[in-house]
Amino acid sequence: MKKFGICIMLLGSALLLNCKQVRKVTDFISEPTARDIYEREFANDTTAFAEWNASFLNSKKDSLEVELPYVETGSFTQNLIRTHSYNLELNKGRIFYAEILTDSIAQRVFLDFYRISNDSTQNLKSIKSNEEGERYLSQSIDETGRYKLIVQPEIDASTNYSLRIYSQPEFGFPVSGRDNTAIQSFWGAVRDGGKRSHEGVDIFADRGTPVLAVTDGRISSTGNRGLGGKQVWQRNGLMGSSLYYAHLDSILVKTGQKVQLGDTLGLVGNTGNARTTKPHLHFGIYQGYRGAIDPLPFIQKTEIPVYAEKSPDFEEGRVEVRSSLANLRSQPSIEGTKLGEAKRNEVLTVFGQTDKWVLVQNQDGLKAYIHQSLIQSPKTSG
Repeated sequence: MKKFGICIMLLGSALLLNCKQVRKVTDFISEPTARDIYEREFANDTTAFAEWNASFLNSKKDSLEVELPYVETGSFTQNLIRTHSYNLELNKGRIFYAEILTDSIAQRVFLDFYRISNDSTQNLKSIKSNEEGERYLSQSIDETGRYKLIVQPEIDASTNYSLRIYSQPEFGFPVSGRDNTAIQSFWGAVRDGGKRSHEGVDIFADRGTPVLAVTDGRISSTGNRGLGGKQVWQRNGLMGSSLYYAHLDSILVKTGQKVQLGDTLGLVGNTGNARTTKPHLHFGIYQGYRGAIDPLPFIQKTEIPVYAEKSPDFEEGRVEVRSSLANLRSQPSIEGTKLGEAKRNEVLTVFGQTDKWVLVQNQDGLKAYIHQSLIQSPKTSG
């Protein structure tokens, strides 16, 4: 009988070990997100998980709008389930970043990124989520449109946080030593008295300034012809884009040559139909059947915001409306859509703060931004 009991124990251990091995294999194939792995902890605790998951699902319907770059600070509070949701516009050619710092590195935060389809917040396509142990995510944007980021801490999290959301160009800048200020003619500008429109951007610089490869690739052709004069065409991968560098003073690469980001392709000039203008580079992007697309988002430099320190304002997590009536807006700006109103002495729950605006939630569950001049810390009875 004793031997039989030992056999049962060994069999149970073997089955447990086998289940763990199977889980590792399936995880390797399915690549579960940090949220997926966290949910496993509540397989037998539906009460704790249900409210947390309901908050996440409800946040998909939020109408908050932010412009990048965006920085927010605040606190996640124990026993108060909260989920932050932000809608934003992103252009093809950008790389999206969402990063969060917390005082406690042991507490988990989940980041989920969606494409808003058909201009409806009810129709979301999952794009990417952070992986276990990570506090960030990044994603190349291959379609211009509206997107949603959802940020949710684990259950009973208690920590200060600083969130930053921003984007960066997919490519490098094509003219050495220059930046956005050197771009003086943009996509769609009228040409030849309206007979055609500008299919690129013009970046002005001194004659002889190096023209740089904006990404790795191979030179598909070079030559001196047509409107572009001395020009270089670069292929960005087998199924990638054709990158066009025109009006060069000289060409320093050959057809078939492999190049890397930052390699010199030629020198700025004004050949072709640019003979009567100051030296500049015409840079364009062509994508298969789409033809020319606006190259500006692919190269336009933007700042990477610094993490902000938590503001000492409204640390207790609640605020009281001080004006007779206060507008609740969809974004931290007076340009934001009015979502509702709050009356004098109404108490609002604080979610976070960005510059002079506070992200709050009213008693009906509406999340919105309110200007800090319209609120104060709740009065205490004496």
